[in-house]
Amino acid sequence: MVKKIQIGDFIITESSPVFIIAELSANHNRDLKTARESIKAIKVSGADAVKVQTYKPESMTLDSDNEIFLARKDSLWAGRKLFDIYREGALPFEWHEELKTYAEDLGLIFFSTPFDPEAVDFLEQLKVPAYKVASMEIMDIPLISCIAKKGKPILLSTGIAETEDIRLAVNTCLKEGNHQLIVLKCTSSYPTPLEDAHLNNIRWLGDEFNLLTGLSDHTPDIIAPIAAVVLGARVIEKHFILDKSLKSLDAAFSLDPEGFSAMVSAIRKTEKLLGSYQYTVTEKMKKARISSRSIFVTRDIRKGATISPENIKVLRPGHGLHPKHYFDLLGKKVKNDLTRGTPLKWDDIIR
Repeated sequence: MVKKIQIGDFIITESSPVFIIAELSANHNRDLKTARESIKAIKVSGADAVKVQTYKPESMTLDSDNEIFLARKDSLWAGRKLFDIYREGALPFEWHEELKTYAEDLGLIFFSTPFDPEAVDFLEQLKVPAYKVASMEIMDIPLISCIAKKGKPILLSTGIAETEDIRLAVNTCLKEGNHQLIVLKCTSSYPTPLEDAHLNNIRWLGDEFNLLTGLSDHTPDIIAPIAAVVLGARVIEKHFILDKSLKSLDAAFSLDPEGFSAMVSAIRKTEKLLGSYQYTVTEKMKKARISSRSIFVTRDIRKGATISPENIKVLRPGHGLHPKHYFDLLGKKVKNDLTRGTPLKWDDIIR
């Protein structure tokens, strides 16, 4: 599988910096000014990309009073008509181009989650560099096929998916000749309780599908993204809200600018802490080796005398022979007089 994926100017690999996405979702609150201010704040927060959602309410569900078209009773939006929720959360198509231009002028990558082929074709006209498949859409094989045919990187969010759903989605992309896939661990619970996050699945997804992995996070704080990076996530997506006081559909599981900045900072520090996968000793540590132990003379030794535990010892610092030679030296004779405190060298030994 491809493990080098470029989205805009950002190249994602197993050893690259983490690609951090701010999800605007419904937090534009149907106000263009709020959307623009949010994108500006996203840039300041340190994100690499801003992602939106592209749909019309009629592409999501029917405008019906039938109770099966109401939000689940265990959701934040319980009792509300799905159509009304999607109408409230939809980013108007006519705003997309302006927001994309604004984001790119700020140096952000702008892309989207489409929810039907019409949205895919619209986004193609805008020349977005990548697509995300939402977790609730991972079983929409016609949509995934449509996206895959565009030949651009795809972020597959797992969420509600069973293993075979993920496999079918991945294979659908491969069948269309699109190998530019990243699979995102996601829990479709809003907000997600920590005990439901199951972040170890990130490692499983990478091993099972041999793909780059990431996290689409709905927990209420920044712990999960940091842990995900430790587990190998190369992409982190987190919902962003300009102000937590906004009465937005997604406010409960979104970070404000301060929280998002803290997350970005913590991720970048975590990357530094993790360093390289291959075991290495830094130049600084190589210099510090002089402070480790070596073999020293601890009592004066006359020329021709025998080395014994009574006259040598393994001590700091590391100016003498490696401690591994201690037992080999016992019983050997010395060439010259050696005074207490002398770091023992091979030149001092009769061999």
